[in-house]
Amino acid sequence: MNAVPPAPGFEPRACDPRLAHLLKDYPPPVFSERLYQSNELMERYSIELAVDLLRRLEVIDQLMEWRSAGELCDVLSYQSRFRFAMGWILERLVETGCIEARTEGETRSYHLRHPVWQPDLERLRAVGLNIDPSNAATLRLLDYAVSVYPAVARGEQNGDQSLFGPQGMPLWLSYFSNENLTYAVNNWISAVLAAERMSTRAGLRILEVGAGAGSSSEALLRWFDQRGLLPRIERYVITEPNAFFRRRCQRELAKRYPDLPLGWDTLDINCSWNGQGIAPTEFDLVYAVNVIHVSKDLLFSLNQARSALANGGWLVIGECLRPSVNQPIYPELIFQILDSFTDVQLDPEIRPNPGFLSADHWRRAFARAGLERTEVAPDIDVIREIYSHFFAGAVCGQKTASTDHVR
Repeated sequence: MNAVPPAPGFEPRACDPRLAHLLKDYPPPVFSERLYQSNELMERYSIELAVDLLRRLEVIDQLMEWRSAGELCDVLSYQSRFRFAMGWILERLVETGCIEARTEGETRSYHLRHPVWQPDLERLRAVGLNIDPSNAATLRLLDYAVSVYPAVARGEQNGDQSLFGPQGMPLWLSYFSNENLTYAVNNWISAVLAAERMSTRAGLRILEVGAGAGSSSEALLRWFDQRGLLPRIERYVITEPNAFFRRRCQRELAKRYPDLPLGWDTLDINCSWNGQGIAPTEFDLVYAVNVIHVSKDLLFSLNQARSALANGGWLVIGECLRPSVNQPIYPELIFQILDSFTDVQLDPEIRPNPGFLSADHWRRAFARAGLERTEVAPDIDVIREIYSHFFAGAVCGQKTASTDHVR
């Protein structure tokens, strides 16, 4: 087990042409060969980073016998909450065959099968930048997140404070950008679905939740403009609890759309929305991209969103959708060390794990929140049979009853 094998090569296959047909309703630049190649690169890069972390966290020697993520944290004196991140790292390596996993009851354990190679991160970074120079934003944020993993594991640093501190903020601004296609794809999928649901309404009152630095708002407005929907907007309230992101969003969008009735506010999705000035039945569209999965209580936040909708209104959320249970996806490597990502209430039916959920979990969650005509776009169920690394998507549900749903 001591010999270190060479790193495997990276040669992404050409995108399956069937995907183009399934994604024909989206802006052509979004689902391009460039995005497909970038996504494959990021998946592989996250595996290499996981290999690197196994060494830096001194995990490999502990895997000569079967260990769960929690047992590894205990043996190595890591924080107990780090077990989610530890489990993700191990699952990423299960895909390579170097590590095997078994599940006994509710415990999943891991064992080293083959020697782990020495990762060649510099070579893969160069490949990623050659595919698309804008991949630099995601690569830099992945690298920075991984750099603080050991200190977070030992309890020397807090993940939220480290990643959203002075060194991390510029990285987030580059990452949360529509120029960064690996991130922006969810913005566009969500915007297309929202426009479809709002196309027949004469007046539009929109509430956006957790807008960040405004890339999702920008994509929505650009797509609404292309579909001739901008003149119908009567009110668009954009909320973001982070003051730095909110000010940047306001500055950019107010300058670009001076004639639109835009407003900005804060909103904590984990507290009563009505108590924060969001009146019941006030909006035709409640919109959120990459936000609702961090709700402390998922059903509470979905019910708050439903309450804010007028009868016939729609909730549209963009989310990374886990293709299958326990399947890691590369963006999680950034978020696993954030308390806001992992410190949530679990539910075996709709939220068996922190972080990103599957399309089926969202369907069940929307149903339990009293939302009807739920739809997931694009057709994830068909796409995942063709391409197992497709995880961008949007979910919508309609409020069709005038009374509030009671859980």
